[in-house]
Amino acid sequence: MDTSVSFLDSLQCTSDEEAWGRLVGMYSPLIRGWLKRHGAMVEDLDDVTQEVLAVVFRRFPDFRREPRAGAFRAWLRTITANCLRDHWRKKNRQPTGVGGSDFGAVIAELEDPNSGLSAQWNRDHDRHVIQYLLDEVRPAFTDKTWQAFQRFALDGLTADVVSQELGISVNAVFVAKSRVLSRLRQRGLGLIE
Repeated sequence: MDTSVSFLDSLQCTSDEEAWGRLVGMYSPLIRGWLKRHGAMVEDLDDVTQEVLAVVFRRFPDFRREPRAGAFRAWLRTITANCLRDHWRKKNRQPTGVGGSDFGAVIAELEDPNSGLSAQWNRDHDRHVIQYLLDEVRPAFTDKTWQAFQRFALDGLTADVVSQELGISVNAVFVAKSRVLSRLRQRGLGLIE
């Protein structure tokens, strides 16, 4: 794994099968789970997820990272809404969700960048991507470095408590946090703002 290149930068080269495999691994569970939680029919989950990722693959060369926060997240949300609409149009049926809910209303709300559903999409996306990136970078660090990062940065303990708990200096706690966060920022550049 080339740690000097961000995730989105690695996708710029469409021949990078590893990068595209990571994209599928990262986003398939997010998209599928999101659709399921918001009322999509179970038999449609895999098809729509595959359609979304195929569009991302085809159109990624046109994607422009902008200085605005959340550009990729918003782009993915728009593709998901469009793929949902196209999926039901192709099947020539009304988008009715589980329990008779109107999934068409869900699609419309997802398209609105100011809706509560779009805000939920943003939170779900960021939470999922952060966990994916944490799992991805974890093997690059020693157990002690990771424990110091986790206890200090994620669990919210003070550097003094973590230092005593792990038998390392307070400075080592700060260094561990800095190293892990640097790697996370590098790998997640453009995904979470």
